[in-house]
Amino acid sequence: MQKGNINVTTENIFPIIKKFLYSDHEIFLRELISNAVDATQKLKTLARIEKYKAELDNSTINVSIDEKAKTLTISDKGIGMTADEIEKYINQIAFSGAEEFLDKYKDKADAIIGHFGLGFYSSFMVAEKVEIRTKSYQDGAQAVKWECDGSPEFSIEDIEKEDVGTDIILYIDEESKEFLEKAKITELLNKYCKFLPVEIAFGKKTDWKDGKEVETGELNIINNTTPAWVKKPADLKDEDYKSFYKELYPMTMDDPLFHIHLNVDYPFNLTGILYFPKIKANVEVQRNKIQLYSNQVFVTDSVEGIVPEFMTLLHGVIDSPDIPLNVSRSYLQSDGNVKKISSHITKKVADRLNEIFKKEREDFEKKWKDLSMFVAYGMLSEPKFYDKAIKFNLFTNTEGKNFTWDEYKEVIKETQTDKDKNLICLYTSDVEGQYTFVEAAKAKGYDVLVMDGQLDSHFINHLETKLENTKFTRVDADVIDKLISKEDGAESKLSGEQEKDLTSVFKSQLPAEANYIVMFEPLSEDSNPVMVTQNEFMRRMKDMSALGGGGMGFYGDLPDSYNLVVNSNHPLVEQIASDTDKSVKKEVSPIKKEISAVEGDKNALEKLKKDKKDEEIPQEEKDQMDDLNKKLDELNKKKETVLENYGGENKLIKQLIDLALLSNNMLKGAALDKFVKRSIELIEK
Repeated sequence: MQKGNINVTTENIFPIIKKFLYSDHEIFLRELISNAVDATQKLKTLARIEKYKAELDNSTINVSIDEKAKTLTISDKGIGMTADEIEKYINQIAFSGAEEFLDKYKDKADAIIGHFGLGFYSSFMVAEKVEIRTKSYQDGAQAVKWECDGSPEFSIEDIEKEDVGTDIILYIDEESKEFLEKAKITELLNKYCKFLPVEIAFGKKTDWKDGKEVETGELNIINNTTPAWVKKPADLKDEDYKSFYKELYPMTMDDPLFHIHLNVDYPFNLTGILYFPKIKANVEVQRNKIQLYSNQVFVTDSVEGIVPEFMTLLHGVIDSPDIPLNVSRSYLQSDGNVKKISSHITKKVADRLNEIFKKEREDFEKKWKDLSMFVAYGMLSEPKFYDKAIKFNLFTNTEGKNFTWDEYKEVIKETQTDKDKNLICLYTSDVEGQYTFVEAAKAKGYDVLVMDGQLDSHFINHLETKLENTKFTRVDADVIDKLISKEDGAESKLSGEQEKDLTSVFKSQLPAEANYIVMFEPLSEDSNPVMVTQNEFMRRMKDMSALGGGGMGFYGDLPDSYNLVVNSNHPLVEQIASDTDKSVKKEVSPIKKEISAVEGDKNALEKLKKDKKDEEIPQEEKDQMDDLNKKLDELNKKKETVLENYGGENKLIKQLIDLALLSNNMLKGAALDKFVKRSIELIEK
């Protein structure tokens, strides 16, 4: 028996492996099985070129557990090792600058393994002792056993072993007993080894007999050695792609919308299949469904930063030998090959969608609702994707018709170009809730888009920065005559004084839950007497803030603000103005006379100080001006109080305001109940 010390250049290697790899200690199984796959494939290659002439009876890798002995064993029938090769590959972890490297990367343990081929030593994360029992394929090779207890000391001795290949036996430590559980090993094999190119067996298949689970004689093969992505697209049918999707995501009920089969050999190697799923309402649910592989070995399913962010909504597999196998995601994100792969995938996805759109537009349109959020996300986050996607991104109107941007601007340019030559795209975010406004726009000959997606607030903003002389305006952002400014508006039938008085009258009946600004517009007599609108800019900023738009938090903290638009040319409003004049004349007229007198005195005083600097105005005049302003405020408040008291008792005014709120789906609960009762009272009169 030979004994010695492993040449690690530093004695810190085992404590570092145990301590700093512990957060990801389950990868040991992937490492050991990957090594077994490599050894198996090397022997197959030697057999193919006739440098190994014995029969290759069975290349299956076996994983087994012995609970009594507390061992986990990985056995392969691959190339095996001689004692000299163990000395070279196992005993001499002789990398230059080891101590400096370990010190630098001690907090990034996966980089240690990935850079320096320490995959085998990851077994010491879970084992108190490891044995290697191996026999080389070389003629007359002596089988040997290597043993180490996690210190730099090892032993190696000759043994009897009939088959060529290697057994790695892990004596699992007390802290890692979970790796002696069948369910845990099954979980890890499914995660890391599901598509390895060599068969992996874990025990025997089981059957139910007489109410018991019993083993059959058949090996339990846990992996598919030839997954769909390694096959040629010409050899696969649509059903094969759907079947593989179910294999990847067995709990998914829906079929994917489309797929893209990636097959690149220059300037890097890349294969894979990406699927477009039906996007759910919450995009977060979609993430981490792409699985990253290197030569069919699972690397990660946390692909943010490795593929563009919007691609995390896709499902499927990307496999590239140019992706480092055992390194951290932060390393992957900065790797040059990974960046090239990311850019290439973006181009491939955009090209594939454009191809489907051109060749199968009818089918594309049917699936657009499920696809639109993905495309919007891509156009928002990736400029190169935007440039391609603007050609197939669809705009859907309230009639259910779909248009590309180039098609849509031709449809609306005659009717929806304003006096400043801007193209105004009207849209609704709620077809039912904004029905009144939609119908008013359509009656005017305008087209209305439906933009009710989760990302549409941000998307509309983005489009306005990209499309020249184009604005998007929600149909309830203003009265219909002002949504698209064509010419100066009509004259009002109310005087400025009447509008001022009615402002106080209408304010008396407004809900307290939000801020309302009363404004008058000279609309046609056929338009509604009162409407509620919301400023496009403020509403959009608040919507974007709710979705987490960068720098938008300020707007999210502001209270909701609406415009109560009173049609100054509607007969009912004229009637209210006339009734108000008659009802409050006795109380308001004297106040108005006083206001007029005070304003006269104020104007006279203003003329006296005209062209004077502040220091040239006598203090007496300043005090007099302060007194006049104070008096004016008191008189205006007195007048407003009279008008508000009158308005507060006026059922017609309340009815008109509630009708406006109702048409915006803003009248609910007790207020809605009162409206119904008041409506009955008014009808009975």
